[in-house]
Amino acid sequence: MYKVFVKDIPIILSTEENIGEQYTSIPIELVRFKKLIKKINKGQLQYVNLYHKNEEKLERFLRKKLPVVEAAGGMVFNDKKEILFIFRNKKWDLPKGKIEKRESHEDAAVREVKEETGVDDLEVRDFLMKTYHVFKRNGKFKLKVTYWYKMYSTYEDELRPEEKEGIKKATWKNFEKSQKALTKSYENIKLLFPKEYLTTHPNDRVTEV
Repeated sequence: MYKVFVKDIPIILSTEENIGEQYTSIPIELVRFKKLIKKINKGQLQYVNLYHKNEEKLERFLRKKLPVVEAAGGMVFNDKKEILFIFRNKKWDLPKGKIEKRESHEDAAVREVKEETGVDDLEVRDFLMKTYHVFKRNGKFKLKVTYWYKMYSTYEDELRPEEKEGIKKATWKNFEKSQKALTKSYENIKLLFPKEYLTTHPNDRVTEV
């Protein structure tokens, strides 16, 4: 099972026809995908399950429904266990961008982090996951598939947000500040974080007397 976000509403892709009473379930080979997206954008539909018994075919079918843009990005940690965030379009995000021709996913992720934040000396530690979201460009819906990598850097110099890409800020955030940033982020970005980042830290809870 995985999720494709339209704005912040997830379309579930699964091998199960029934995943809950509130879900509208549609065989993925029969779905009218653009019509589905329009309904979600209009607030007419919130719970959607697209299913196929063969899990390997789920993404393959999806890629046939919309033009695909592939991107890559990084969740970057430093020695203080802080995470590198950017602020763009009034949302906290992680650095990412489009993969260029003949460029590997890892190389694209490293390049985009450096270009968008100025952070150098990046070490790729692990592949995290792919995220999926639908966006509209020049009047047409497209599917963005982003490959995410866990990275590490010892970089301590000034951060340089890429203003021409609309990035207003680039900053390192500790655990508590990361939690706060995620309340003003995207749902597909939240998928990258362990669940403790998405709940109140025990030290922040008010003890009743």
